[in-house]
Amino acid sequence: MPSPLSFRGMLWWCDTCHTPVLSRGCSRCGGVTRRVMLTPPGDPRPAFPADVDLVNKVYSDHFGSPLIPDGHLALLNKVPDTDRMEEVIVGGGVVGAIRYIPEEGRWEAIPRKEAFGLSAPPRKWVVADAGAAAAIRDRSASLLAPGLVTIEPSVRKGDEVFVLDEKGECIAVGRARVDADAAGSMERGLVVRTRRTFASVCVPGKATWDDAVAANAGPLSEHEEEAIGFIRNVGQGHEGFSQNVSYSGGKDSLVTLILVTKALGKVPLLFADTGLEFPETYDNVREVAARYGLPVTVAQGSEAFWEAFSTRGPPARDFRWCCRAAKLTPVDRVIRNTWGECLSFIGQRKFESSRRMASHRVWRNPHIPAQVSAAPIHHWTALHVWLYLFREKAPYNRLYEQGVDRIGCFMCPSSDLAVIRHVISRYPALWETWDTRLKEWQKANSLPDSWVEDAGWRIRGGSGEEDYNC
Repeated sequence: MPSPLSFRGMLWWCDTCHTPVLSRGCSRCGGVTRRVMLTPPGDPRPAFPADVDLVNKVYSDHFGSPLIPDGHLALLNKVPDTDRMEEVIVGGGVVGAIRYIPEEGRWEAIPRKEAFGLSAPPRKWVVADAGAAAAIRDRSASLLAPGLVTIEPSVRKGDEVFVLDEKGECIAVGRARVDADAAGSMERGLVVRTRRTFASVCVPGKATWDDAVAANAGPLSEHEEEAIGFIRNVGQGHEGFSQNVSYSGGKDSLVTLILVTKALGKVPLLFADTGLEFPETYDNVREVAARYGLPVTVAQGSEAFWEAFSTRGPPARDFRWCCRAAKLTPVDRVIRNTWGECLSFIGQRKFESSRRMASHRVWRNPHIPAQVSAAPIHHWTALHVWLYLFREKAPYNRLYEQGVDRIGCFMCPSSDLAVIRHVISRYPALWETWDTRLKEWQKANSLPDSWVEDAGWRIRGGSGEEDYNC
């Protein structure tokens, strides 16, 4: 029998149950699943209703119809880009993406061929004649003016468009190089620069997340069993150490808490309060502690953060002094004063970053020498985490339902501009506190207005500091 971790990091789909699956077989119907190819690093997560609404708005605004049909499960897979890009998986296929353009403050729809069959868009398409269609289909050629039959009147230069053959089948996607009016009078030249994408099978069908949990009963039980065994083994290897769960208010630490409770019973929560958390995070810490009957030990970092800010300025992506000041040092102090030394179970996953991919599963942070850290879900993907939380009906942080996919400080400099601007619009009063501090530093250091307005403070050009589990 293969290890339950043999297929980690991969995604399959059941075309019978219309759900994502974490193994080669569906636990719900017993059928064989189909592998889904994703852009690396490949850590897909469920699209919550707010995510679906965003994707559908972006596609409706551009193409005239939504991308994700009602009642269908969708996943988002964050992929490398200058700011933020999300692949959209529906029906077991990558049907498109949305990409944030910081300079314009908007999301852009980037479809795959498979999106045309899902959404039947009334706008932004062109039709190629038989000769051009063959070249486009067989050789990924672009569409030139001689091969153009029809261009939908709303097409403008720079628009993403679908390329159809004369039978109405989508044969390619690409970007228009001219307006529709100009294309109609062209005798030569480029009309659409097509984009090569890997083939992706899409089999639409309605399902629920309860269906997905049932389809993944086997993989979830296997991963749970392995994690519980790991927790017990690490605990036995550190006899005499006080134990706790490092709880951030995020999904990964919540799964870790549930697993530790099943393996060891009740242990306290260790919460690093930076003073910069979202209101929903404080609510979640209280809710989780009450639900599972666990005490909370708090490491306060707000005062240290603002003291460091007064001399160092705001933290930046390449100058992340914030984690050490507001988390690591306060946590180290609390551990020494409360337990002397401890074993902390942490919700760290290797799919989160290249640094964590190379991290050990048990380690000592050099900045918290009194703490031994262990990561029970080191090998889990985000989809493992979410399906497990759905199975356990766990009280996860409601921020995830509002389009925030990573829980941390509301003004984290490592956040994408897409997220920062979402936070600014949703939490104007909260952001005003940060904006005021930025403007005070800007004025004192004679910095341009763009340093604040365009989030220039996020890039310092310094030596950089590791985040150590931020």
